[in-house]
Amino acid sequence: MNDASKREVTGAAAIQVLPLVGMPLFTKGTSVAREAAAAADRGGVALCAGDVVVVAQKIVSKSEGRRVRLGDVAAGAERIGRPAPLLQLMQDESEALMRSTPTVVITRHRTGHVAANAGIDASNVEGGADDAVLLWPVDPDASARAIRAELKALTGVAPAVVIADSLGRAWRLGTTGTAIGVAGLTVLDDRRGQTDLFGRTLQATLVAVADSAAAAAVLVMGEGAEGVPAAVVRGLDRFVSAEDGPGAVAVLRPLAEDLFR
Repeated sequence: MNDASKREVTGAAAIQVLPLVGMPLFTKGTSVAREAAAAADRGGVALCAGDVVVVAQKIVSKSEGRRVRLGDVAAGAERIGRPAPLLQLMQDESEALMRSTPTVVITRHRTGHVAANAGIDASNVEGGADDAVLLWPVDPDASARAIRAELKALTGVAPAVVIADSLGRAWRLGTTGTAIGVAGLTVLDDRRGQTDLFGRTLQATLVAVADSAAAAAVLVMGEGAEGVPAAVVRGLDRFVSAEDGPGAVAVLRPLAEDLFR
């Protein structure tokens, strides 16, 4: 074993992900913060200022009344293999429709995030017989800030809040939890200018902290019938701030740096 392999690792911290169970089915007006705080209390999870509360986009959208019946949509969009009302919603929710196939449309959502079908989804949405779908929150970062403020009013502490959705990734199969709304958490940990184990200066290392927290939480929350729409991530205290910060928009790559447009 060489000296490098024996070197003590510093700055490492254990991460815990604690599911918040027993939350109700959400409808318009249901308080995400109140239900998360109640679930934490029932589960013996005393929320701390250094915690990160990750909540599923769907419960935020339901709370904010973002459920839409396709039958209520006046469809004027040109069809490209998708139902015209659904395609109309995608256009309404997007800055651009970037690529399309009969099964998926890649969009740049009006928030700047690139997502399949503008984030519009019908899974775990009541009223499937009515062709009901959910849109993203109007402003996910503002939603995260509001949930954080209400958590502080309810509990006396202000954990960071991440709103997570499961998004696909270019060139890779499968989805991962991704932060679409953030309050109180470092979104990107800029490691440029620091050194590695061998003294080399890091040139391009930006750690996606909020996305990593979302991905870890979604593994516990699940994607189907688990009924666990929120979790607490612990061990990221050094990334949690009293200030809400710039939000998830800080992770978006500038269009000028987009090599694939």
